[in-house]
Amino acid sequence: MTPNPLDDPFYYLNNFRQVLDWLELRYADVMSQTEHGFIRDFNSLPLASQGLLVRMVMRKGIHFRASKLNYVEIGDIAEAALPLLDHGWLDEHAALTLAELFDVLLKAELVQAFGAFIDHPKGRKDDWLPQLAEQFAEPQTLRDWAPQLADRLFSLTLMDLCDRLRLMFFGNLYQDWSEFVLADLGIFTYEKVEFCADSRGLRSREDVDACLFLHQCQLRFEAGEPLQEIVEQISAVHFDNPWLQRRRAKALFQIGEYGERIGDFALALSVYRDCAYPGARLRMIRVLERCGEYARALELGTLAEQAPQSAAEQQGLQRIVPRLRRKLGGPPLKRAKARAVERLDLHLPRTDPALSVEFHVQAHLHDDDGPVHYVENSLINSLFGLLCWPAIFAPLPGAFFHPFQRGPVDLLSEDFLVRRADLFQACLGELDDGRYADTIRQRFIEKWGIQSPFVFWGALNEALLEQALACLPAEHLKHWFNRLLVDIKANRAGMPDLIQFWPQHKTYRMIEVKGPGDRLQDNQLRWLEFCHEHQMPVAVCYVQWSEQSA
Repeated sequence: MTPNPLDDPFYYLNNFRQVLDWLELRYADVMSQTEHGFIRDFNSLPLASQGLLVRMVMRKGIHFRASKLNYVEIGDIAEAALPLLDHGWLDEHAALTLAELFDVLLKAELVQAFGAFIDHPKGRKDDWLPQLAEQFAEPQTLRDWAPQLADRLFSLTLMDLCDRLRLMFFGNLYQDWSEFVLADLGIFTYEKVEFCADSRGLRSREDVDACLFLHQCQLRFEAGEPLQEIVEQISAVHFDNPWLQRRRAKALFQIGEYGERIGDFALALSVYRDCAYPGARLRMIRVLERCGEYARALELGTLAEQAPQSAAEQQGLQRIVPRLRRKLGGPPLKRAKARAVERLDLHLPRTDPALSVEFHVQAHLHDDDGPVHYVENSLINSLFGLLCWPAIFAPLPGAFFHPFQRGPVDLLSEDFLVRRADLFQACLGELDDGRYADTIRQRFIEKWGIQSPFVFWGALNEALLEQALACLPAEHLKHWFNRLLVDIKANRAGMPDLIQFWPQHKTYRMIEVKGPGDRLQDNQLRWLEFCHEHQMPVAVCYVQWSEQSA
């Protein structure tokens, strides 16, 4: 029986050491002398001191009262803290702002310290902070703030260093130390990918600094700092690392979208003009139109029509360009008539207001000979993910660089398919000779529960899988899968809500459901058009609630 890593009381320390070992093995040339020195000094600490430091690093915040640090495996906290204080990794005399003090003290302790200045001592703790902020603006030590407390405060001084180590390991700052515990508990399971010497996201010290810079810009943007200054700083930098270039473009695109929302069209245009992120060109055309610059918008739209970046852009241009021509006095252009879609009109009682309209339609249409499943985007994506597993998780340089990845880092990049063309061709080739069904069944069993950017394990079961393999023609699967690969970001969403199988006849029908007042979204329209183009059975079901549902 495999031992449970969580049975070791120092499981969290083992995880931290694993990160340090990984970094020394793979990022030695990227780490600074300070980071190398930290690892060397950390490894020389007593076990209890190592444990205490890691416990604090993995907790929220940087200020910790000694009385709140109680860990059986560590024992005497004061003794364990001594080497950390000697190294300067803990500070016992850090100055706290009033906001930080509020995080450290309990409500009763705040009343004891500031009772004479609080109007409503029985009120909410959060209401007191604005009331006291102007009177107590200067940071002080805990002893100065609350001399009546017989407690020590330990403040971490190396969180920035630990964040950099975490960044190098994960390649991002949204994953944290809890990934290890979730994996140890079996809550998340990840594919084991073979790592090579080039398997790392941040390839130089400059990459690390650039990633931290973009992260700080994102935090400043979210904090409401002046946008123009942030845009100028991001626009001024360029990276050799394609992965970081994509992050840079996405950061600018998000600021441009925000500029649109608040009506700062000048900012939005300045961002979109030089932004390489998918969708930026179409958004620029729309902003030019909103600004009344119809001629410039039409010029750019006409140019974009010659080489659309995606089906989504092409769809948007089909609406915008004729409208711009009309606004400039051009002759009205006859729009292409939308292809007729099979339509179902249902009047249903709303038997349970807590259930969605899709579940009401599923219950109404379902019968033993024609089971209906609520799959939306889950089924086709999952079948694709299972069949193409080897291509998706291929250990290419720069795709995987730590053990907790749900999928390759370059999944949404322009060259994702190009780099794996032969692998995908081999996987999709199984649809031509019939091997695909057994392959999908085998992977469904072997890979069950492993994180994937395509497979929705919670939506899959053996009955659904067998009905799908029996009723969905291989030709249709190949069309769907190839469309996914054309634009993964756009095309793995928008698929019809329901699918109905007739196993005896080996046929199926997909159904997009629309409740009262709902309209088809652009990505749904594109999927419907695609299905009609390839003669795939699909219908749109429009639901009205019957009177007795009240």
